[in-house]
Amino acid sequence: MRYLSFRFAVSTCAFILMLFTYAVTFAGAPAKNYYQLKIYHYKSQSQEDKIEHYLQQAYVPAMHRAGIKNVGVFKPVTQQDTNRMIYVFTPFTSFESLVGSANKIQEDTKYLADGKEYIDADYKEAPYTRLETIILQAFPGMPSTAVPNLTANKTDRVYELRSYESATEKYNINKVKMFNTGDEINIFKTLGFNAVFYGEVIAGSHMPNLMYMTTFNSKEDRDKHWDAFGSAPAWKALTAQAQYANNVSHADIIFLHPVVYSDF
Repeated sequence: MRYLSFRFAVSTCAFILMLFTYAVTFAGAPAKNYYQLKIYHYKSQSQEDKIEHYLQQAYVPAMHRAGIKNVGVFKPVTQQDTNRMIYVFTPFTSFESLVGSANKIQEDTKYLADGKEYIDADYKEAPYTRLETIILQAFPGMPSTAVPNLTANKTDRVYELRSYESATEKYNINKVKMFNTGDEINIFKTLGFNAVFYGEVIAGSHMPNLMYMTTFNSKEDRDKHWDAFGSAPAWKALTAQAQYANNVSHADIIFLHPVVYSDF
């Protein structure tokens, strides 16, 4: 009986020690941001004007009042007449704040007044054809966003949004590992890619995938950076590792311009 009591005491102490170790480790890890990327699909200039007025006069200021300092608003460098788009990137410090933002913004009377035309639009005069939403979790290697350190005017800058799809969830986990454990993020940082974010998509239409955004003073500046990246010894060494083979099945590259009221 004493032996059983001793074993129970030892097991209990070991369990408590495990919980304590886990708590210390978890507490010491940097909190990761969650990102919401909205893509407005529209066709007409009238729709674009309504969306832009809403974003500039209502949504972005409301996010600022809610404590979110930086909201990104972007347009494709080349728009398609049949499917024009505006991208809105909003970072949140937690998943709870992201989920609660929709309700919180409805309590902002100034937001409701400033965005009334958009919010109360008639179904026959909808400000967009469809609204796509992507939710991402920040990578451990870059747990929060960064405002680009660029010198060119906003109208001249090129922001590159990339989406890397993988054949299976396992390959996607492997590609995320390549960015973090493999230190691909640091290669971008060392070469001055001015990343805004890196994130794993946890809800979206192209899963499993990850997305990230890098920024440049111009298209020429972007091409020079990618040439340097392709010839970097660290990148060649990373891609030579068999463990990271075949972890991207499809890549989308979207070139964007920040609008004048974008915080990024």
